[in-house]
Formats: sequence, structure tokens, C-alpha cells
Amino acid sequence: MKLKNGFALHDVCGEKVLIAEGIDNINFSKLINLNPTAAYLWEQASEGEFTAESLAEQLTKEYDVDYAQALSDTQALIQQWGALNLIDE
Repeated sequence: MKLKNGFALHDVCGEKVLIAEGIDNINFSKLINLNPTAAYLWEQASEGEFTAESLAEQLTKEYDVDYAQALSDTQALIQQWGALNLIDE
């Protein structure tokens, strides 16, 4: 899967937020606030194709978390991104 084009991660007053850019912003009525871990995973996912497993591996490299917990967390995050229509599967 890949992240949808047209969304950019910005630092606004110390908070990481996703903002729709260009024509997509016309119908986008809210900002999506990401915690530091979700922002890190967004940056990793923005490099191209990703899976829950590949993001979990990146998470274990960056944070002190075991793979099983990282996989559970990335699966939940991907589900949330999907519900917000932020990914193409």
C-alpha cells in the first residue's frame, strides 16, 4: 500500500499535523494531528510502498518496543489512516 498523494506533514507550533494540499484541500475540513511516533511512521511510509510489517520493523529500530507490540500498533495505525482515506491499497 502507499500513502495518498496530496497530504503533507507539517510542524505547526510544535505539533505534527497532516494538511491536504492543492485542490484536495477544498473539501478537507480538518487537520490531522499526529503524535511523534505516528509522525515518524508517516515519514517512513511516505518513502513508497509499505506494509504493517515493514513499518513495525522501522518502529523497533527507532523505539524500544518489541516486534509483536510494534506490529499491533502499526496495524491499528494503518486501519485509522484507511478510515481517514489517507492510503491507497
